Amino acid sequence: MNHSSIPGPIHGSIHGPEHYAPDAVRGTRVVFLRGLELMARLGIYAHEKAGPQRIILGVELLVQDDAAPAAIGPDDFRRVVDYERLVLTARATVAEGHVLLVETLAEKVALAALADPRVLRARVTVEKPDAFPDVATVGVVVERMRAG
Repeated sequence: MNHSSIPGPIHGSIHGPEHYAPDAVRGTRVVFLRGLELMARLGIYAHEKAGPQRIILGVELLVQDDAAPAAIGPDDFRRVVDYERLVLTARATVAEGHVLLVETLAEKVALAALADPRVLRARVTVEKPDAFPDVATVGVVVERMRAG
């Protein structure tokens, strides 16, 4: 698929990252998980290496929708990207072991999601809500897309 034909995100607000949008003309839907709270071994500082810390993970996938633009697809589980599998994959990726950078963790989750050939793009947010006592949360958003 030509990268220029893969739709991008809609515009976000100053209060949060941009989000993918379903697009019937281009044949895409959005599959997501929001607010997955996990304990992760993550960080560069000694106190972060000593034990796990709370993170909040979000994933948005831009997925091929074979029923678009005007049909109802077969009511068959095999035709969709399974969000339970997405949650389990995210949990397993976080559980693999200590990672220094939130960017690296987000990239690993994104690439795991792209293993499903129907996923065209993956956007992953990793937040560290307990990093600073006077800040609600810090983190990163990465996006990866299917090559070629």
